[in-house]
Amino acid sequence: MKWDTLEEEPCSLARTIGVIGDRWTLLILRESFLRKRRFEQFQSALGITRHLLAERLKKLVRNGVLRRVPYQESPKRYEYILTQKGLDLHPIMMALVHWGDTHLADERGRPIVHEHKKCGKLFDPVMVCSECGEPLSAKDVVAHLGPGAHPAQSTSNHATAAHQSDHVA
Repeated sequence: MKWDTLEEEPCSLARTIGVIGDRWTLLILRESFLRKRRFEQFQSALGITRHLLAERLKKLVRNGVLRRVPYQESPKRYEYILTQKGLDLHPIMMALVHWGDTHLADERGRPIVHEHKKCGKLFDPVMVCSECGEPLSAKDVVAHLGPGAHPAQSTSNHATAAHQSDHVA
């Protein structure tokens, strides 16, 4: 597997990492969810070089995660707005935040808390089964080859992976 061809791998995780898997891209997405839209806002918030930021924004636009919309004509300037595909990354971002809050927060606690607009309560993101609503952990999940699996994928490797959840603490 090569870093620059992850998007072509027959694995949804590898493909996703190929699009959003580097630190700058994840931080750009964080800022997008915090309502930053303009190049200068991203650069100021992150301290990222112009070249690197432009590269990451182009990749996110090319992959349909962000949409580039002009907001000024002379000189021409753009805003970068999350598409539905980008908004669909919210659960992933929240899961990463939750992991960081659980395992990396200092004695002062979480640096940011999240409130559910509808009920007004602070919450922790929880993954649940889309079919029965039960909370899920690694112990509760078994992976099987799906219809999009590459014919060359070894079923024995996936059978082994499926049973690894039995060994999760």
